[in-house]
Amino acid sequence: MRRTSSTTRQHPLTGLVALLASLLGLVLVGALFPAVAHAQSPAVQATGLHISNGRLIEGNGNDFVMRGVNAAHTWYPGKTKQSLADIKALGANSVRVVLADGHRWAANSASDVADVIAQCKSNRLICVLEVHDTTGYGEDSAAGTLDQAADYWIGLKDVLAGQENYIIINIGNEPWGNTNPDGWTAPTIAAVKKLRAAGLQHTIMVDAPNWGQDWQGVMRANAKSVYDADTTGNLIFSIHMYSVYDTAQEITDYLNAYVDAKLPILIGEFGGPADQYGDPDEDTMMATAQQLKLGYLAWSWSGNTDPILDLAVNFDPKQLSSWGQRAFNGANGIAQTAKEATVFGGGGSGDTQAPTAPGTPTASAVTATSVTLTWPAATDDVGVTGYDVVRVTGSDETRAATATTNTATVSGLTAATAYTFAVYAHDAAGNRSTRSATVNVTTDKPPTTACSVGYRVVGEWPGGFQGEIKIGNPGAAAINGWKLGFTFADGQTVSNMWGGTATQSGGAVTVTPASYTTTIPAGGSVTVGFIASKSSTNTAPTAFTLNGSTCTTG
Repeated sequence: MRRTSSTTRQHPLTGLVALLASLLGLVLVGALFPAVAHAQSPAVQATGLHISNGRLIEGNGNDFVMRGVNAAHTWYPGKTKQSLADIKALGANSVRVVLADGHRWAANSASDVADVIAQCKSNRLICVLEVHDTTGYGEDSAAGTLDQAADYWIGLKDVLAGQENYIIINIGNEPWGNTNPDGWTAPTIAAVKKLRAAGLQHTIMVDAPNWGQDWQGVMRANAKSVYDADTTGNLIFSIHMYSVYDTAQEITDYLNAYVDAKLPILIGEFGGPADQYGDPDEDTMMATAQQLKLGYLAWSWSGNTDPILDLAVNFDPKQLSSWGQRAFNGANGIAQTAKEATVFGGGGSGDTQAPTAPGTPTASAVTATSVTLTWPAATDDVGVTGYDVVRVTGSDETRAATATTNTATVSGLTAATAYTFAVYAHDAAGNRSTRSATVNVTTDKPPTTACSVGYRVVGEWPGGFQGEIKIGNPGAAAINGWKLGFTFADGQTVSNMWGGTATQSGGAVTVTPASYTTTIPAGGSVTVGFIASKSSTNTAPTAFTLNGSTCTTG
């Protein structure tokens, strides 16, 4: 499992196994395991969200394709209400919510789960509820069993009953590690049967072994037998795609195997950022999901121990990380492809008339990093529910902000830079207006004395060194969000950094903050450390900029 939460995680590929998996990939899995057998129509069909002909379908028969993210409720319960609102505002139609059954983390109570469901419904999000305690069973001694998770769901029966149109029960997150993954099949079948025997009729979601990534093909080989164990046929498979899935062939082969067999599947978790194990091919994941009309849920909104997988920095929707921008606003992303469930009035409500185009926006309160835009409101025969502000670059558009009224502040801009913005309106049915006229804005120049930088080499060894950069704020106001730039002259290359994230092109290095260094207090400082390679010469950088402003050095 290639992501972290509030506890230490293991990666799914370790030692020799990791090497073999990365070299051979899932193409080998297709050769080792039989093709997925075709699913048959069930004798009993559940109500609400259900499966038909290998597709996830709403109770009224409309196709529903999940486009959303994961949210870590059980570790950050105080953040959930606002997080769900923010996730919806960014365009999602669904969310997967982390819960606990009490085996590893304190159990989420029936009243708490009922509140989560109510919040999802209030925000017009289809809600996937998952028990996280099962993560890595068989390899992680702290993990619980699927049978324990099933008992938890049965204990919530009174809360879950009647919510079949709005929720999906993900029995247990990544319920088997890499040790003897063949052991996954029998307890998965048993858990499904146990839930059905208890009278739960909701769509059930099952995760794969191998920390969710199924790189040994156990779920793929046994999917038909697991599906057939559900007397309602109301079951969907979930594959988690991280660094195991670093080639297009692995991704398309795996997903098409289920589609060809008419077995329902979605990408229940996936990540984009590279790590030491590999670089996931998120572009192919998202493109293939869109081509095949399969759901996907990005990991995760915020709060990861390693913030590289945070979609939003510090739970702030105005501070989307590069991963967040990719997942929400990139090609085949959530904003571009999500359609609201018709149970909330979206899509199939009968409303096909789009709102009128908003009026031409005007700019005010322009600073070095932000601008407020205001526009004449759009109109609609039913009602305008929101606006999308986009940044226009030639023929390309990138969502810059969302709003429920006719004003929005766009932040995170670069000083002394020209931008072009426009606005779309949308209604509850998902109809989108034509684009407004554009407005051109140039951000202010940064303050001339915004920062001070101290650079030092902590230690050196042949071929490498450890460095430290202290970024000071001599001003009277805090600096919230920053970008540091400098250049190495002797071919030094940063390989690891803490306190920030480095990107490097040639000798030019750009550093953005970690979640805990994003604010530099007035009169204060933050420190970034790094490891870099070097040759025989290791000249220190002589100039630094912060948000485009030249810093004093010392």
